[in-house]
Amino acid sequence: MSWSVVLYNNKEDAEMEDSDGEDTVETPELPVEVIVYILGFLHASDRKEASQVCRSWYAASQDLRFQKNVTFCFPASASSLELVRSLSRRSRCSLIIRQLDGFSMSRSLLLEVGLCLGSKLDSLSLPGSSITEASLLTLLPRLTSLRRLDLRGLDSLFMSGAFLSREEHRQQVRSALCGLEELDLSDLRYLSDLTLNRLTGCTPRLRRLSLAGCHIAFEFDPYLGCPVGAVENSSSLLSLRNLRRLLTQQKSTLVALDLSRTAITPESLRTVAQVPDLVLEELSLHGCRELTDYSVEILVKHQPSLQRLDISACTELTSRSVEAVARGLGSLTHLSLSRDWRMTDKGFADLLSAPSLTSLDLSECLHISGAEVVKGLTGCGAAKAPLERLILRSCTYIRDLSVFSLAKLLGATLCELDLTSCDSVTDLSVCAIATYLQKLVVLRLGWCKEVTDWGLLGMVETTKCDPDDDEVGDKGPRFTRTFGNMGFFKPPRLPFEERPKLVTQNDLELFRQQAGASLLALNRLQELDLTACSKLTDSSISQVVRFKDLQRLSLSTLPEISDASLAAVARHCRSLTSLALSHCPGITDEGVAQAAPCLRRLQHLYLSCCHSITDRSLFLLARHCKRLRTLDISRCQNISMTTADLLQSQLPFLENVHYKFIGGADFTVSL
Repeated sequence: MSWSVVLYNNKEDAEMEDSDGEDTVETPELPVEVIVYILGFLHASDRKEASQVCRSWYAASQDLRFQKNVTFCFPASASSLELVRSLSRRSRCSLIIRQLDGFSMSRSLLLEVGLCLGSKLDSLSLPGSSITEASLLTLLPRLTSLRRLDLRGLDSLFMSGAFLSREEHRQQVRSALCGLEELDLSDLRYLSDLTLNRLTGCTPRLRRLSLAGCHIAFEFDPYLGCPVGAVENSSSLLSLRNLRRLLTQQKSTLVALDLSRTAITPESLRTVAQVPDLVLEELSLHGCRELTDYSVEILVKHQPSLQRLDISACTELTSRSVEAVARGLGSLTHLSLSRDWRMTDKGFADLLSAPSLTSLDLSECLHISGAEVVKGLTGCGAAKAPLERLILRSCTYIRDLSVFSLAKLLGATLCELDLTSCDSVTDLSVCAIATYLQKLVVLRLGWCKEVTDWGLLGMVETTKCDPDDDEVGDKGPRFTRTFGNMGFFKPPRLPFEERPKLVTQNDLELFRQQAGASLLALNRLQELDLTACSKLTDSSISQVVRFKDLQRLSLSTLPEISDASLAAVARHCRSLTSLALSHCPGITDEGVAQAAPCLRRLQHLYLSCCHSITDRSLFLLARHCKRLRTLDISRCQNISMTTADLLQSQLPFLENVHYKFIGGADFTVSL
């Protein structure tokens, strides 16, 4: 007997096939082990869709090999009680529960979590909640296998200062949380030495601690008007002295610390870095504006084992810090220097010759041209950074020459490239990316306004193929936009006044026949951002945006695209979960009608300022896109408030609907 197994994209396709009278094999007859084996070849999004075909396919999709690090996110509601009970059949899981409060519904939900999942829960996060101390103390003693606890912003717990004040409660929590490894206490305005000590006293094996955004007194006690540390175990503030004591107590296990957005000073950082026998692997200091190059040099000297370092938005840092990091952190894998505006290219050659660096964020470093980065990757030594992630957003000095060189050097490793708002990037860079970076999973080219259809199609003119032609050599006199016509010649046309040469049908035929370096070569893409690349038209979007695994796509602010692009994208990118089409005046109801049946996995859709969209599109979305969670229809003049409200009642997962100034409302007055 021969078996014929068919994988359908969705349940409707399977029902349609059955209705045609074709002979098909009923999947329940297949052993579950065979179905699990088949599903193992599918992408996660395809596997999720296949699980909707029938009960046996769903059961196979729940096999443990597909259920690693699964997190369930839901709001506090009556329907969540049944969900929690159903999760008790799982061996392990993680929860994110939103909008908890002090009322009976929230208390019942937390009690159910403790009863059903107490010994199975790996991670618990309670964002946007205002739960009471009594509710949490009822839950925590039951969470005997918890590894991560997120109490970010839960000021209601710490406002009174009485949390865990009773010894019996501390003993119960200590017994349950003895294996806790990660604790997030970010943005707690009422956290004090006393409450921190009580909580961390219950977590002896802590590996990761976040105090980002907390009010820590590093130098001066505002309550006593004297240097910090005069009062031990303060109930009113969190002090450097107490933090150092905590690090000393947890030094044998603690490897990651987050002090971002605090007022830590250079001397305070030195105190933290010099804790005896403390060996940090991860340190985040994002937005610590008091830090200087000297403090980074001291940090590197005393914590040479750092593998991840975030010193972004530390605006006093210069290239001295880069040089110190390059010299002292031989095991560094992730470095973020975003918004360090005083950084220059100096020091990056040595940094990029390190054999361990896999992620580098230089976004908004306005003086970076990339020349030293290229130099480090082409050095004489055999070692060079195996970069997998490179963020160059808003680096306005980045030119085609740098992108071309980086693409050639990083083709074997790079998976994520962000060139958003790199104004000088042109079609040549796009062709280099498509030619050499075929392992890319994420590509962001938003606001690269010189990118045209020719670049996406891989049909750049030969006269533009050498990057050196554009960036070196004497080009003769150049003119600024203020250089007027003096009577004997006309000033040159400015770039923003020129329109690109349109792609003809003959050009498209040539494109289909050639094996050029078009964007189609990036067949692993899962995220593509072409926001505000205003010279792009249907000619390229409909031809090259064809990626079966693409999940996130932004085509916002492309005035030249129409329904043809939307329909083509929907047909060829059926894994899309997020689609942005804001400020695209050519998108109409007809395009939504063609696209919606193909976008059954869509969760986030942005249509703001699409003035040709009407109520008809909302009805189509309600019919076909049942998984929508976010919808932005702001400033859509032809959509009524009544239909928007009706849509929310028909889509069970819809959480966020942005409909500001819809129905032709005059928003100039409201502003």
